[in-house]
Amino acid sequence: MTGRKGRQPTGWGARLLARLSLGARSVAGQVFALQAAIVLLLITAASVALVVQARFDSQRDARHRSLAAAEAFAHAPGLPEALRAPNPTLGLQPLAEAARRASGIDFLAVMDTSGIRYTDSRPELIGRRATGDLSRAAAGQSFTESFEGAPSDAVRAVVPVRDARGAVVGLVSTGIEVENVSEVVEDQLPLLLGAAVCALLLGTGSAALVSRRLRRQTHGLGAAEMNRMNEHHEAVLHAVREGVLIIGADGRLVLANDEARRLLNLPADSEQRHVTGLGLDPRTTELLVSGRVATDEVHLAGDRLLAVNVRPTEPYAGRPSGSVMTLRDTTELAALSGRAEVARERLQLLYDAGVRIGTTLDVVRTAEELSEVAVPRFADFVTVELLEPVLRGDEPVRAAGVYTEMRRAAMTGVRTDQPLQPVGDVIRFIVPTAPMSAALSAGHAVLAADLNAAMGWRAQDAAGTRVALDYGLHSLISAPLQARGVVLGMANFWRAADTPEAFDEEDLSFAEELGARAAVSIDNARRYTREHATAVALQRSLLPRVLPDQTAVDVAFRYLPAKAGVGGDWFDVIPLPGARVALVVGDVVGHGVHAAATMGRLRTAVHNFSTLDLPPDELLGHLDELINRIDQSETRPGPADDVSGEGSDGTFAGPGPGDGDGDGGTEFLDEPAAVTGATCLYAVYDPVSGRCVMASAGHPGPALVHPDGRVEFPELPAGLPLGVGGMPFEATELRLPEGSRLALFTDGLVEDRDRDFDTGLGLLAETLSRPGRSPDQACADVLAAMLFPVPGDDIALLIADTRRLEADRIAEWEVPGEPSAVSRVRNAGSAQLTAWGLEEIAFTTELILSELVTNAIRYGSAPVRVRLLRDRSLICEVSDGSSTSPHLRYAATTDEGGRGLFLVAQYADRWGTRYTERGKVIWAELPLTGGAEPPAPAPLDLDALEDLAW
Repeated sequence: MTGRKGRQPTGWGARLLARLSLGARSVAGQVFALQAAIVLLLITAASVALVVQARFDSQRDARHRSLAAAEAFAHAPGLPEALRAPNPTLGLQPLAEAARRASGIDFLAVMDTSGIRYTDSRPELIGRRATGDLSRAAAGQSFTESFEGAPSDAVRAVVPVRDARGAVVGLVSTGIEVENVSEVVEDQLPLLLGAAVCALLLGTGSAALVSRRLRRQTHGLGAAEMNRMNEHHEAVLHAVREGVLIIGADGRLVLANDEARRLLNLPADSEQRHVTGLGLDPRTTELLVSGRVATDEVHLAGDRLLAVNVRPTEPYAGRPSGSVMTLRDTTELAALSGRAEVARERLQLLYDAGVRIGTTLDVVRTAEELSEVAVPRFADFVTVELLEPVLRGDEPVRAAGVYTEMRRAAMTGVRTDQPLQPVGDVIRFIVPTAPMSAALSAGHAVLAADLNAAMGWRAQDAAGTRVALDYGLHSLISAPLQARGVVLGMANFWRAADTPEAFDEEDLSFAEELGARAAVSIDNARRYTREHATAVALQRSLLPRVLPDQTAVDVAFRYLPAKAGVGGDWFDVIPLPGARVALVVGDVVGHGVHAAATMGRLRTAVHNFSTLDLPPDELLGHLDELINRIDQSETRPGPADDVSGEGSDGTFAGPGPGDGDGDGGTEFLDEPAAVTGATCLYAVYDPVSGRCVMASAGHPGPALVHPDGRVEFPELPAGLPLGVGGMPFEATELRLPEGSRLALFTDGLVEDRDRDFDTGLGLLAETLSRPGRSPDQACADVLAAMLFPVPGDDIALLIADTRRLEADRIAEWEVPGEPSAVSRVRNAGSAQLTAWGLEEIAFTTELILSELVTNAIRYGSAPVRVRLLRDRSLICEVSDGSSTSPHLRYAATTDEGGRGLFLVAQYADRWGTRYTERGKVIWAELPLTGGAEPPAPAPLDLDALEDLAW
């Protein structure tokens, strides 16, 4: 602020006066002065109230203390007797003084009922009558009062003294002088005044802070300056080219600037009217009534398009909030924004197509996804036609000229009733000028904006096109589906009466882009279909087509490859000597052709090892060792060569002219194929004894269904998967009741991402427990109950009903360790064959028995046993306690022995040796009907054959 001559005031006094003058004129200064006055008034009132309250509290405390002391002394023991004494003063005066000092009161007097003092803190008052009204106490009522009079003003209490009969025999008066009560209040005055001063300082300081903040916000302006500023803001508000409406919480218009009145054509008296009575567009009225937030919503106002924004206002002075609406005229930008919105929608549609097309590796499903993503945002109907080789997964071959027919693979529309040919029909393109043929010939999309004028399309099928036109189809884009320069099919986009606008050139380029993206996904699905079909064909060729005939079990099986890729699950039923059978199920980790090939190798290895008639645990041990050797040989780098294929200088050292399979060549292995990660369950069932011996290499155990329908899962020793090595396998032996059922399976049957292993086992047990079904029916029921919609892994299921060989089909003899026992065994065997009706093979059987028993006695050890089994063939078994292995050899003409096993091999269909825990068994199988016998130079003497050696 300047002085009269434009200079700043000098001196601190002048500056202080200037600031006070400025502060008094400003709104902030006025608010400070008002707040300071209010604070001073409130503190003064509070101080007076505190003093009054302190005085009141002191008097109340004096009354309570006086009454308590009087009551205590009046009820003291022996007081009534002391009052009846000839000289009460003598006994009561010292007691009263001691009680007064102990209670902290100013006086304590004992009186008779008329008020004559027997004791008093002032001895000169003894014998004198107390002043005041004592009639209430004499009547037996205790009371307190503020007493004014001689000997001093006091707050006193008077209490009657009663004898044992309740009669009032005296009075006790106690009290505190008013002068002492006032001293208590006066002692508190400094504290009260100090608190008042502190409160005044704090209140004034807070008012100063509020005033300072208000001064910053108002920039030290006074009321007149702020009034002028408000007028300026009003002028600006009504001058801007954007409409502003302020709506109160009650829905009434509070303020509307000139632009808002112009855009909405509001009447002059529109303020304070409800928004429903302003004549606005219904959508705009609904928006204002709802109070919701809006950002750049487009609303109509006559022939204008308005961009509307709505925001709630902050509550003010306890009032509920209203809303503020701003309006912009966007009529001129409508066309441009419409085109931008269409472009944005097309980009979003292309993004959605990239996400939704190709989610599966199925050709037909990918075509369906293309049709679904374009309806209804781009076209009303979409049809997709593919070449026949593409549907099969084969590489399409371009025929001479243009493609003339395809098969419809997918169709999607906004309505189910449509005039187009259904899915599965063959679509022919026989007119070169039709949009489909033209697109295939040109290699890019073709537009037929008006189908009524598309004569080539109409000539292709006059009746069908007439139905389509009557239905409302009016515009078409045909886009060829091409990938890697090869045509895969055709996508047709149709618009009907649901979309009156015809396709244009921008739509043509979009359809071509959409078709190109979809073609890549279709080609990927086609290639996967081809590889999947190859893997499935390989896998099915490696799995058993027909199970062998055998008596031990009645078997049914199911095998389902995974949808996502062929795996390495397999199963097998292998006949073993002695009417036994081996049941096998296994799983190779992974999918694809390599997994299928690995499965075939493992199945072949199991077949080979089963011919050795090994126990299950030993067979798995040999299989594990074989896999380890295969892995080592296939992953070992070639001699003096780097597996990476790089030379010493870092360059790639590919096979040179001298490399190859010949001498000096080096074999480069690009992808070593390891066989590790396979599991296997191998079980051997003996129908003679009912014994089932099984061992597992990391595979789930079987389900055992008892004849009564009870299902259990036998505990098997946990074995490591094949190829891991390091731990031996253990076998478990079970005694199966006659009529039991075994179910062997892979984990893909019971386990999936949506179901854990234990839950799957429970469901499997529930399904297998239903009685009265054949193995084939049981397989079908299990798959119906447990099959996942899209199996993530292969499923192999093998169900076998066990049988027992009848006792009348078994003949056994103990053979003494003497040569003469051979003829007795031979004769017993001949008699048993006669009983079985097998006389045709009696001679051959006697010959084989003679050879085997003779050698067991001569070269084996006790005990020697003979067993004949009548199954699909006649099985001769000779066992002894020796583990010596017999060998077939060809005896020279000069040898006296060595022809025994040669004769056995000539006369038997099969023969072999299997080892047991306590020796070995030599077996031979003969057909049940006599066949052509090998020529012999002369009739054989069976007794002489006993002397022949092995």
